[in-house]
Amino acid sequence: MIYFWVIIAYLIILIGVGAYRSKYVKTQDDFMVAGRKLSAKVLVGTLLATWIGSGSIIASAGLAYDRGLPALWFDAGVWAALVILFLIAGRARKFGQYTVPDILEARFNKYARLLGTLVTIIAYTAIVSYQFRAGGMVLNLITGIPVEQGFIITAIFVIGYTVLAGLISVAYTDVVNGVIMIIGLFIALPFLLSNAGGWEGVMNNLPETHFSVMGDMTIFDALAYSIPTMLLLLGESGMYQRFFSARDERTARRSVVGWLVGTIIIETLIVILAVIGSAIFGDINGETVILYSVKNALPVLIGCICLSAIVAVIVSTADSFLLVPATNIMRDIYQRFVNPDLPQKKMVLYSRIVVVLLGLVAFVQVQFFEKVLEMAIYAYTMYGVGITPAVMAAFFWKRATAAGGVCSIASGMVVTIVWEVAGQPWDVPTVYPALGLSLFCLIVISLLSPRPAEAKWRPFF
Repeated sequence: MIYFWVIIAYLIILIGVGAYRSKYVKTQDDFMVAGRKLSAKVLVGTLLATWIGSGSIIASAGLAYDRGLPALWFDAGVWAALVILFLIAGRARKFGQYTVPDILEARFNKYARLLGTLVTIIAYTAIVSYQFRAGGMVLNLITGIPVEQGFIITAIFVIGYTVLAGLISVAYTDVVNGVIMIIGLFIALPFLLSNAGGWEGVMNNLPETHFSVMGDMTIFDALAYSIPTMLLLLGESGMYQRFFSARDERTARRSVVGWLVGTIIIETLIVILAVIGSAIFGDINGETVILYSVKNALPVLIGCICLSAIVAVIVSTADSFLLVPATNIMRDIYQRFVNPDLPQKKMVLYSRIVVVLLGLVAFVQVQFFEKVLEMAIYAYTMYGVGITPAVMAAFFWKRATAAGGVCSIASGMVVTIVWEVAGQPWDVPTVYPALGLSLFCLIVISLLSPRPAEAKWRPFF
């Protein structure tokens, strides 16, 4: 039970930090974009901790358990996206809004804003949901409590933490969480290698396909993992929200460099640890391999540190992905269309109420998917094909029109839902038909409709 109490103590400290930082939340800017005061170091920490959640620790690790080093295809899309984002970060900060739907309306029209908000709510509550599942899995593994009770405990911490101080509390504690997790994973590596009999022992216990570039996957299969992660990150609302929170344009650009380096190191390390764990523990649930390895192959003190950091990062990721749709609802629907003159104090109060409601929606969704990887691919695809093509067009294609942007968002969202409900006909991953139609609508309809006025695209270039 020592693991349980250490983790609970760590989370209580985070809640305390959130409570302390909440006194600094006076305005919409404070709650949604941390007062636009974040430094590059803080931005790197919060970007890393937001992205390295259960999608990496559970889903990517589970894929590595089953397929070995080729699981890095799941992460490769992220690395490619970060190179592109270096070109966008400064321009996004200069734009200086709050949400991705702000970008969509400025570049296209109000219908793009509404559709973008709808897609974000659907995708991000699913992402929050599998953070709840991951938290439940951790608590079940270390304490034996039922997974369902673990879901509840995780959800309470996530919702409470987010309600307290919004992005101000999330950003600063992310830095600490990220540092502790990195240190813990690096310490874990030699212990696990020793238990496995060195790298030679790992290779002797696993098939050769675990150590090749493609493994037992075709390029079609590999890209089905890479493309959704790349598309999600290129349009990811929480990331743009952090760019908007940077001190200035240069700070935003610098943060992407640190984020890229950190992400490559951490995600590669997670995959390697999962492969080593699969050589040691051959009969466990693959998605728990990192958790199981930390608990059973490390000294108790180091295991406590690692597990605490992992849980904290899962909570942090959930906080960030919960805050984004709450911001969208308040900023992009209520304030934009219902009550533009809403006082700042009420804006913060209503935002907190929306956080609670969305947290409950996310909790309900836990029941619909059995694996974190399945939930991750669905959510990444939904957002990536619905939002990202239009966002990329806003920054890189002057000819994109409002009609093309709106049709792209709508078609990507609808095809993702239909294809998933149909059970992925002909075994074709959802991302291919959904992305294909989204791009077709964006390009063809834009070319068939009148050119946009220069005032529409000029702010993005």
